[in-house]
Amino acid sequence: MVDSAGILHQSDESVTFSPGELRTLRDAFQRFLLEYQFGLREVETKLAILREEFQLTHDYNPIEHVTSRVKSPDSLVEKVGRKGIETDFESIRAHITDIAGVRVTCSFIHDAYRLFDLLTQQDDIRVLQVKDYIAEPKPNGYKSLHVIVEVPVFLSTGRIAVPVEVQFRTIAMDFWASLEHKIYYKYDSLVPAELLGELKAAADTAAELDAKMERLHRELHGSPDSAPRKPAKPALLA
Repeated sequence: MVDSAGILHQSDESVTFSPGELRTLRDAFQRFLLEYQFGLREVETKLAILREEFQLTHDYNPIEHVTSRVKSPDSLVEKVGRKGIETDFESIRAHITDIAGVRVTCSFIHDAYRLFDLLTQQDDIRVLQVKDYIAEPKPNGYKSLHVIVEVPVFLSTGRIAVPVEVQFRTIAMDFWASLEHKIYYKYDSLVPAELLGELKAAADTAAELDAKMERLHRELHGSPDSAPRKPAKPALLA
């Protein structure tokens, strides 16, 4: 719950509110999440422009599809409690940077880095954090290029900076991650060791497929004009 001072609380069945207080709580939370919805739209617009340009002026479009979401209130409250974050809006802004998230699925590994460059080199984008799980996969085999960017949003009250998490991954990486998520959900995160081993083997197979398909693509179309730039690692967020 959110009180009139902008404090977010875990639900408590013993607390009662008047209709006016409930409207205040609802409006405060909606205003908070609306900022992230607007930040999401800014990033989506930038990606849509790149996608349309590739379709019209290049031989092929590296963006297969784009999905996005703003965390639900329940998910946000759960994460605040799990991480032990202070429950005022400013603390949540400072410590939870994936409230707004965009996932960009690409054709090839090179495309993930190329799109990362094209987005993060725009002069109104500020890079806050980079985690390159393509170059350094997680122990379970997970691969993806994560970046937290800060985008300007102009409201009637002035300019605000909104963090948005953007993930770049290939089709094979996305397929594996989707399957892994479903398995963890089914087993309530208590996945049998044997199945974890099979998931890791599947991740290795997906990585081999990515490498083979990119090699075939280069044989057909030649090498890219320029090598992808490995993401620099800015100072990590607190």
